[in-house]
Amino acid sequence: MNPVENQINTKLSSSFQPEHLEVINESYMHSVPAGSETHFKVTLVSPLFQGKRQVQRHQAIYACLADELKAGVHALALHTFSPDEWQSNNQVPASPQCLGGSKHDQQKN
Repeated sequence: MNPVENQINTKLSSSFQPEHLEVINESYMHSVPAGSETHFKVTLVSPLFQGKRQVQRHQAIYACLADELKAGVHALALHTFSPDEWQSNNQVPASPQCLGGSKHDQQKN
């Protein structure tokens, strides 16, 4: 596991006591150098999310990962669930391919 990915896992685990946590480095899908840790997909199931709106859940995660966001994490695709929500529908959508930067230019040609 890479250092930033490990740090994200550690912080989210200690802050949210998740029943399920998956952190995927999706940087390879974007116009960044090989080995980058800038784009992550996070699936987080926590009892702390019970009764919270998605925006409240996301704000809590952004606050938890504020240092990582300041230090180079460019994007977080957040999929947050309470245990009940996860049990009734534990599907997470696939991330779309990035069309920004040089990849977008290549498709135009």
